[in-house]
Amino acid sequence: MTRFDLVLVGFGNVARRFVTLLDEQRAVLAREHGITTRIVGIVTRHHGQQFSSRGVDLAAFAASPIRNPQSAVRNATVDFVREALRRGATAANKGRLAVVETTTLDIEHGQPAIDHVRTALAGGAHAITANKGPAAFAYRELIRVAERADRRFLFEGAVMDGVPIFNLVRETLPAVKILGFRGVVNSTTNFMLTAMEQGQPFEQALKEMQSAGIAEADPSHDVDGWDAAAKTAALANVLLGADITPRTVERQGITPDTRRRAVAARAIQRRVKLIARAGWEGSRITARVGPEELPEDDLLATLEGQQNAIIFHTDLLGEIAIVQRGGGLTQTAYALLSDLLTISRATRQSRSSAPARRSPLSRGRRRA
Repeated sequence: MTRFDLVLVGFGNVARRFVTLLDEQRAVLAREHGITTRIVGIVTRHHGQQFSSRGVDLAAFAASPIRNPQSAVRNATVDFVREALRRGATAANKGRLAVVETTTLDIEHGQPAIDHVRTALAGGAHAITANKGPAAFAYRELIRVAERADRRFLFEGAVMDGVPIFNLVRETLPAVKILGFRGVVNSTTNFMLTAMEQGQPFEQALKEMQSAGIAEADPSHDVDGWDAAAKTAALANVLLGADITPRTVERQGITPDTRRRAVAARAIQRRVKLIARAGWEGSRITARVGPEELPEDDLLATLEGQQNAIIFHTDLLGEIAIVQRGGGLTQTAYALLSDLLTISRATRQSRSSAPARRSPLSRGRRRA
């Protein structure tokens, strides 16, 4: 039985669901995967920070009064992660320490999530994040740091919740090259477009998503296309070998005027969807997010409400599509758990491999 010690950076809804999921799956994790887990460190924006080598009492921590709302600013959080790694050095040296990063996306620079991941890897811990920023802004750099440390940098929850997008390519498509992709990857805008083509006003459709907790109080990341652009950059960087950021993705969101276009398209058996796409054009990779009119029989046109899908164009297998019929906290939390299990498998394989061979714990699928 292998015990993984976990340091949580951020303790919002996703992290809390991850913790309860670990508890719910405790017997399965032990019986089928041979692992147990313990939360040894936590740092949050509102409740400060705590480390205990015997395990943090998360219920008591979450119930504690809000201390200093700025106690987890960038430098303080990085300092805590660094200190937690020092105190958890025994587990880190054995490959049993992981930093689980669930802070919110900064669309300007991807910080402080990038610093959190970099610090974790450089300190000998694996890094797992549901934040799109690290892969969207600094994938090449962070993969190099992970390779030097012989640790894993994983982010399955960054795109389409727990649907195995990155795992699918990394683990099950050896020798297959991803040439490009297109998809619907933002739930809020797909719901709004579905509602608007049926006559619902833009503002009313948006309020429904806000009431459901899907869209934020400031929904600009969704409706302006920034969330989709961040996911596009992450996918292109990881799967196509690009070196782009969300700021360099050609981007157009949806507006109240999009409603007229959606209604008109529906009347002629077409549908408007916010499409994220990237691919090779000659010797360069192009990436774009924007509304497109699709024929009704296009797979992406069939997506209703909050459904998402992505279609990969490959060299050997043609088109491969994955459809997500529903998502939420449990699915995103599962992505974190899935990444932890990926690390566990790689660690076991490393221990059983010949001593002369270096384990590819953090090797990415980089394309020339």
